[in-house]
Amino acid sequence: VCVCVCVCVCVCDLLFLLKVLRYGAQLELSGVTRTVRTVLQRFIQQAQRVPDKPFIIYDGRVHTYRDVDARSNKLAHVFRDSVGLRRGACVALLMSNEPDFVCAWLGLSKAGCSVAFLNINIRTKGLLHCFHCCGASTIVIGADMVECLEPILSSLLEDDIQVWVMKAHSDHPQVHTLLDKLESASDQPVPAALHATSSLRAPTLYIFTSGTTGLPKAAVITHLQSLKAAAGFWAFGAKSDDVVYIPLPLYHSAASLIGVGGTIHLGATCVLKKKFSASQFWQDCRTHNVTIFQYIGELCRYLCNQPQTDMEKVHKVRMGVGNGLRQDVWREFLSRFGNIKMCEVYGSTEGNLCFMNHIGKIGAVGRSNFFYRLLFKYDLVKFDMVMDDLVKDQRGFCQHVETGHTGLLLSKVSSTSPFFGYVGSKHLTERKILRNVLVKGDAYFNTGDLMVEDHQGFIYFRDRVGDTFRWKGENVATTEVSEALGLVDFIQEVNVYGVEVPDHEGRAGMAAITLRPGFTFDGRKLFHHAVRELPAYARPLFIRLQEMEITSTFKQQKFQLVQSGFNPSTISDPLYVVDNDQRSYVPLTADKYSTIICGNHKL
Repeated sequence: VCVCVCVCVCVCDLLFLLKVLRYGAQLELSGVTRTVRTVLQRFIQQAQRVPDKPFIIYDGRVHTYRDVDARSNKLAHVFRDSVGLRRGACVALLMSNEPDFVCAWLGLSKAGCSVAFLNINIRTKGLLHCFHCCGASTIVIGADMVECLEPILSSLLEDDIQVWVMKAHSDHPQVHTLLDKLESASDQPVPAALHATSSLRAPTLYIFTSGTTGLPKAAVITHLQSLKAAAGFWAFGAKSDDVVYIPLPLYHSAASLIGVGGTIHLGATCVLKKKFSASQFWQDCRTHNVTIFQYIGELCRYLCNQPQTDMEKVHKVRMGVGNGLRQDVWREFLSRFGNIKMCEVYGSTEGNLCFMNHIGKIGAVGRSNFFYRLLFKYDLVKFDMVMDDLVKDQRGFCQHVETGHTGLLLSKVSSTSPFFGYVGSKHLTERKILRNVLVKGDAYFNTGDLMVEDHQGFIYFRDRVGDTFRWKGENVATTEVSEALGLVDFIQEVNVYGVEVPDHEGRAGMAAITLRPGFTFDGRKLFHHAVRELPAYARPLFIRLQEMEITSTFKQQKFQLVQSGFNPSTISDPLYVVDNDQRSYVPLTADKYSTIICGNHKL
């Protein structure tokens, strides 16, 4: 029986790999023959092929392929005629999940513009930085985002940046409106030459990732990357009659490139949610006959925490596609909600490597084999967690880990696996590349992830290294948080890191703080500063007052801090926890610690 299972798995692996390779070869051939068909062109084709088919269902309203095509045509005309945009311009998009996000994205693409997706959680300094580093001359904002822009509006206007809002009326004379101009705009296509391309490697989007040096970085997304991502659902076996549920934010690559792009690739239908709701999830799935949903591990845990009902297996969902699903949550999810194939995907927005768990092996992010390694060059190398550094041999080269042992995942950079880096900064791009890793002259993309590969080739995620951790589905850059907190008058030094909390995905933010001489800790002042300067997911949940420890390499010592966690019974330093009701950081007592561990204190 075991032999038969292994043979079946190997055959499945081979068929899946051949399917993906065939698609990749077709993409490369289109680049060579200059017949590139972009995601936008695929959408236009689908709008002609199935014009009356529902494309986006949002808040109970159906938007067909014809509807979105016509509205994006109108927007393209407005962008050219009223905004004055020309082919090659970069435009920043600051919008929540809504159909007009997709319409604006497609409309800008039709006008020949590249689009930078801005994270709607980022505030003030971070938002201004994101805008400037992508080189945008115009920003398009959603009607509900105007207040977020107010603190930096004067700075944008001083730099002659055009600000356009998805409203018919604006109270600010220099904030221009789009909806009133749509009424008289033509819904006919703009000239195809505006958005035609012959290069797979031409940039089409900029998507921001956490910056380990501080502020977010704009990852370059080429047509090649967007086309590969758009084929994800198809690779897992999705069809045109599937209905995809997208509760994740569109400014991230998962929802936009894989979710919306994958829907377009199939000619399928997607149900778009403004924000994920655990209480509405299964009812939405039943109402709209959802067959595929996108997730992050946190989302599935929220669903498992909902009260059990007799209806929770009454649905048509057959597949979930996402990342970060813990083994215990995975098992509980399947037990609670039925035989749903969970397809984990591993890969960063800017990375040049992707793993796909098409088999549904619980806990694995992907599967490798002899053929995969021939085509996609990656290595797991030894990494010292205490020293936060690579382990090298006497010649200065990295060392491979043994099968079944944890190592840092590196992906080889080559012409077949290029790393396109970040816009506007060769320095930041170069920082992600390790050179002379295994032999002199080689180059590898540093994923920053610790992984394990077992004897069957299944690959498992273990942890993040360095200056980032993941919380609430977002990457948190510790340097950015440290810099923001360091502006508070009573803080002399701050060291930010992530700690594990039972029954929570990722790591919760914690800051070890050294007070300035003569100052005392003010939890209320720190709370209000963090709310003003940092997105919600990046604000520390725990505070530890101590003298800062430095490693022999003069790095702030994080390893011991991470290991010690936030238990007041084992830590003598004063500890505090965020209290949103009191709008302050309050002492972390043994009783409060117990409520957190038991899950009775909402984080």
